[in-house]
Amino acid sequence: MTLLTIGQLARRSGVPVRTIRFWSDAGVLPETDRSRGGYRRYDARAVARLDLVRTLRELGMGLDDVRTVLDRRRSVADVAAAHIHALDAQIRALKAQRAVCTLLARGAPSPRKAALMTDLTRLSAAQRQELIDSFVDAVFAGTDPDAPGAGIARAMRTLPAELPDDPTVEQVEAWIELAELVADPAFRARAREMAVAGSDGGGPAGFDPAAAGEHARAALAAGVDPASAEAAAVLERIVPAGTDRAALAERTATFSDRRVERYWELLGVLNGWEPFPRTVPVFEWLVDALRAHPVP
Repeated sequence: MTLLTIGQLARRSGVPVRTIRFWSDAGVLPETDRSRGGYRRYDARAVARLDLVRTLRELGMGLDDVRTVLDRRRSVADVAAAHIHALDAQIRALKAQRAVCTLLARGAPSPRKAALMTDLTRLSAAQRQELIDSFVDAVFAGTDPDAPGAGIARAMRTLPAELPDDPTVEQVEAWIELAELVADPAFRARAREMAVAGSDGGGPAGFDPAAAGEHARAALAAGVDPASAEAAAVLERIVPAGTDRAALAERTATFSDRRVERYWELLGVLNGWEPFPRTVPVFEWLVDALRAHPVP
């Protein structure tokens, strides 16, 4: 039986002597025997074992995994499958980090925003969901679970389970902006105000917000001045007689907030929803018209 010294094995395999020595000491590549001078020597089986160890290590497997394969406590297939899962997680993290670096390369963001970018890419899916759940729980605490607002609460939690495998810069930006929004006390208070108002019941009898919105959208697109006689004529068509217009204006204003609408837009970016037309400017026009024409 021909035995190789550690130097001969290194030259034959291309693996450095110090690496072979380390793997031998770690127990994944034990020497076959030692010479009288105490030098390590390896046989043909050790050569084949070294090839396998090197292959597994080049695939990124740790020595513990390599040892379980060599000891036949787990198959190569089992270890490789587990390693694929770990690699997929690393790839997702790297792609998210790449998107963050792209944002950083665009300019010089504030230290706070740079830290937020980094933190968001490190959060797990569960941690990201908790960020939103804590916001929604605070906003809807104590409201009627059977009120229309309960459905809104459920929708406000609809984050994707994972960031896409290859997140776009826009999606990372959406995460950053969403995190800033839900952490803003003023935004939380505004969303809370809307949730409480939504649980108190609907608007005046006979008033159809959807139909009113369509009329108001057309007037806004046409450039109609909310204080004009033409706007007053629009109100005649959409506001039932006897309606307290001042109260309707205040209620409509409560549910017309650009930052809340932006929350939905950001969720849409993260979930891949189709963009929706903005409604807040439409109802802002309606509020201005109602206040400009408090009586028919």
